[in-house]
Amino acid sequence: MSQCDSYYIGLMSGTSIDNIDAAIVSFDNDTPTIVNTYSLPVSGQLKQAILDLALPGDNEIERMSSLDQQLGKAFAKAALAVCKKANIAPSNISGIGSHGQTIRHYPKTDDQLGYSLQIGDPNIIANETAITTVADFRRRDIAAHGHGAPLAPAFHQMAFSAPDKTRIIVNLGGIANISYLPPQGKIIGFDSGPANMLMDSWCERHRGQAYDHDGQWAQSGQCHAELLGILLKHPYFLAPYPKSTGRETFNIQWLEESLARVTIKPSNADIQATLLELTATTIAQAIEQVDNQSAAQVFSCGGGSKNTALMQKLSESIAPRSLATTTVLGIDSDWVECAAFAWMAKQTLSHNTSNLPEVTGANKPVILGGIYWG
Repeated sequence: MSQCDSYYIGLMSGTSIDNIDAAIVSFDNDTPTIVNTYSLPVSGQLKQAILDLALPGDNEIERMSSLDQQLGKAFAKAALAVCKKANIAPSNISGIGSHGQTIRHYPKTDDQLGYSLQIGDPNIIANETAITTVADFRRRDIAAHGHGAPLAPAFHQMAFSAPDKTRIIVNLGGIANISYLPPQGKIIGFDSGPANMLMDSWCERHRGQAYDHDGQWAQSGQCHAELLGILLKHPYFLAPYPKSTGRETFNIQWLEESLARVTIKPSNADIQATLLELTATTIAQAIEQVDNQSAAQVFSCGGGSKNTALMQKLSESIAPRSLATTTVLGIDSDWVECAAFAWMAKQTLSHNTSNLPEVTGANKPVILGGIYWG
């Protein structure tokens, strides 16, 4: 493959912690195009080590430092693997945008800055790939009094906005977030709540499977109305945007505390069905909040787009709006987040901002990330 000055690699490991995804993205004429992709599976042992750091525990600094290095090597391995798969020399890559693996995300409050911590040492990535790496994207936005999340709406605006249509992009990762993209006016984006994270955790605990394939287990159960009502009372869902959330808020412990309050405990399959309903309902509520005229076209991306049952329930919940995936807009729904961080690396190395203050709550646009020269 010929050299292109605008090849960038996006590296992503999300809250579902299933794979480290790497995508080579070209930006010829400022149009993002996925050139090639690679997914490096995360071992069960590594996943558990990440989960153990997501909540307070013993000996955290030493465990985090070791995991930071392990993940740095894994991210580098994924970057080199996608170069090999695409037959593109690392020297022909202009930069890597590495999101890293989030282990803590606590948004700001009224009286203090929040914090967001991603690991996967970019020094190691740059050293092992010899490619200039941009990482630690969230903390500069936080320094500007933002949440540091969600960051993807800026990329969604660039890649998916239409001059004559209102579009909403729904990212169905571990956490769900929406980007409201009107032809004119203010972009709105925020985390709506859990997407795959709780469903995946419940499925792994009770079925020994990393995720509920096509939502088949959820479809075998029935939504438990009392449990759903308890879950929907979490104050996050009623909080105004800008807002962001993560595993610290929506986790198995929270689910178990909610289950302890139901009159008659549902079956495990019914709980899975209820978690799917929770995801669809909270996304639909978020969409209604920004599009109460039902005028927008809705496009999904992220792993949840492959969950047939979730997509069906979401389609019903947001009607009469249409639902499709971003694949029809030119970027495969599996690779939008990788493309976003490839673009953010390009923005940073071009001295351009890539946060949206109206989305994150920051007091100004800022250039995101630290640069680690290859």
